Amino acid sequence: MIPRTLYDSDHQMFRDSVRKLIENEALPQHAQWEKDGCVSRDIWLQAGAQGILCPTVPEEYGGVGADFRYNAIVGEEIGRAGASGLGWTLHSDIAVPYLVRYGSDAQKKKYLPRCISGQLIMAIAMTEPGTGSDLQAITTTAVRSGDDYILNGSKTFITNGIMSDLVIVVAKTDPTAGAKGISLFLVEAGLAGFTKGQNLEKLGMKAQDTAELFFQDVRVAADNLLGEEGRGFVYLMQDLPQERLSVAISGIGSCKALIEQTVAYTQQRKAFGSNLAAFQNTQFKLAELDTEVTSAEVFVDRCTELLLANELDTVTASKAKLLVTELQCRTADECLQLHGGWGYMWEYQVCRAFADARVQRIYAGSNEIMKLIIARGLFK
Repeated sequence: MIPRTLYDSDHQMFRDSVRKLIENEALPQHAQWEKDGCVSRDIWLQAGAQGILCPTVPEEYGGVGADFRYNAIVGEEIGRAGASGLGWTLHSDIAVPYLVRYGSDAQKKKYLPRCISGQLIMAIAMTEPGTGSDLQAITTTAVRSGDDYILNGSKTFITNGIMSDLVIVVAKTDPTAGAKGISLFLVEAGLAGFTKGQNLEKLGMKAQDTAELFFQDVRVAADNLLGEEGRGFVYLMQDLPQERLSVAISGIGSCKALIEQTVAYTQQRKAFGSNLAAFQNTQFKLAELDTEVTSAEVFVDRCTELLLANELDTVTASKAKLLVTELQCRTADECLQLHGGWGYMWEYQVCRAFADARVQRIYAGSNEIMKLIIARGLFK
């Protein structure tokens, strides 16, 4: 086994605490959360109390000012446990960093302490029913009116959408300016005209609330503009590498867990008088997967090092997302096959992991978009 030099003993202590909370408090409730379509607010408060949420937030706003390796550990452990209902990575790795990087001092003081404690759950609303990965094609608008902006439009597939207390909404402040006309807004739940649609029924990630959001003449105070007007697209492009790395990290956690579980299952499951693990096909399939996952983990750890040094570029992050999510789907498929009929039963983690993995190739930019980005880097 290759030593993971990216992490030290302090990280291991943090990993142990994250794993303990997930195993003891989240997993016993996860089946019920899948029926409910969302997790409890209490698990968010527990995570906040243990310092698991938003570890990179600076001390002046109530955080501990840790680096992204702590976020990575949380993502890996969620993937390892198959606790896909926990929207902590969307909150900590994707939404909150926009507030940290581009928010005013007043906005940070108002919202960040509650983000850290779990009292305030964040979401980010980019995708619209007719746009998918094409952010420049959004139709949601924000028109200045005195001290407010009037927000109109709709969003879909929004993770943490039902439970969210604060949503970063991507809108056009100048529909004629293309990418330069896109801005970001901090929109609080409960504002007049802001409604949440149904909790969408999905193939997988059934315990994670995913919603449609609707904005009809919503008055958003100009003070809730995030960063500068017209700079929203630039902000999104700058932060996407971390988002895509976060997706890859959780995928690695899932792959490693599936291989471990399948090794254990095949050692005790008998067929034709022998354990499944005794068959060469079983050994070769798992050997191939383990080799690929080890290689991918080394690459993802290197990407994390680059992120820590502010050197992770869009092409490299896209490679990590493409590589790992394709591998994650293949690992889930192969491991399910080795479980036979039991692998198709929802009670087995491999079945849920198979369903959960599929969206990894779609969100944070589809894998087709990843290929386009990588190809552009080749054919400059």
